[in-house]
Amino acid sequence: METTGTRRSLAWLAGIWALTRLLLLLFVFKVYVFPGPDVTSDVSVIYQGWYEVLRTGTFPLDDVTWQYPPAAALAILSPALVFWLDYPSAFFVLAFSADLAVLLLLLYAGVRPGRTLRGAWVWVVGVPLLGPTVYARYDVMVTAVAVAALLAGARHPKVMGALTAFGAMLKVWPVLLLVAARRRAAWGWAALTAGALSALFALAMPGAFAFLTFQRDRGTEVESLGALVFHVARHFGWDGEVLLNYGSVEFLGPYVDVVSMAALALSGLAFGWLLLWRLRAKRFLSHTLADAAFVAVLMFVTTSRVISPQYLVWLVGLAAVCLCFRGSRMRLPVGLVLAASFVTVLEFPVWFSHVVASDALGNTLLFLRNGLLVLATLLAARELWRSTVTRPAPLPVPAQATRTKETSLPS
Repeated sequence: METTGTRRSLAWLAGIWALTRLLLLLFVFKVYVFPGPDVTSDVSVIYQGWYEVLRTGTFPLDDVTWQYPPAAALAILSPALVFWLDYPSAFFVLAFSADLAVLLLLLYAGVRPGRTLRGAWVWVVGVPLLGPTVYARYDVMVTAVAVAALLAGARHPKVMGALTAFGAMLKVWPVLLLVAARRRAAWGWAALTAGALSALFALAMPGAFAFLTFQRDRGTEVESLGALVFHVARHFGWDGEVLLNYGSVEFLGPYVDVVSMAALALSGLAFGWLLLWRLRAKRFLSHTLADAAFVAVLMFVTTSRVISPQYLVWLVGLAAVCLCFRGSRMRLPVGLVLAASFVTVLEFPVWFSHVVASDALGNTLLFLRNGLLVLATLLAARELWRSTVTRPAPLPVPAQATRTKETSLPS
């Protein structure tokens, strides 16, 4: 039976979620104007343009900004389900629905034995910190699939494998959820699902995997960790430029390729650490699957040469799953991710012009946001290692028991 405290928490969660999500809807429907650039233009211009191409049965083969796995077509085409609304409105409604689905999953998980509602609170509070960008990108839909996969992982490995593969075919990163999967069924069903979807799209729609060659000439995105080098260098005569490139605002010019390679090297080191952890890990507890997924995605987001604001949606979703488990040791890293989410909405869209200009305000925001992500990554990795690899300290033997043992020995 639910306690009075649980019912009260559920009521507060529902109330705050409804209030904050109403505010987000008012922003994306432009009842109120959110400060900074219009974040909904990606839906009304880019997504809708892709929609018109995809509905003809082919991928956008001539558009280098299409950089997504083939199942992303389903997310872009999904507003057709809400056929009585125009495309942008239908997309916002579906993003809102995905947000609600995540909340319901976390609430269901949070009231089970050994779980807690802290995870639901992370989602309720974390999403509005990112502003209307959450409803203007399809990442919230991918995050819903990833959350469902992680919550299914312990008891239903086949379901987890299938959902993880589907999520990876939507936007690649959910494949990292398998980093701590120990059941062969999860890996097997992931492989089967990915193979079936790949074959289906390859046969049904031309250009399903053209996206693999669309990012070869990317620069370093202005919000990434590596971009801090150029934000500072611009004040010392660096003669590169900031341009809209491959759908994002990037640095182009001298040494950008070097910094981009350094970012790839850091991602390689992160992969190496995860592989070492997986080989050394001995203790897999109920929360280890979620904690490891959070650490893995956090590592690759932080080291990426592109850190778009919507990437924080992934981290908030995985952080919420971690804190569904009472035993998770990710509380501090989760708090740092929430803080980084708030700084993210300040650097984009509120003061994005300052970021592009590399002025004092823009640089301060980027150093703060990226610094929070780096700190969260290091602390989360340390906690994961300690909880699964490092031997726990032996429990002290009570003095009374020691004396009893000594007196029982024969003289």
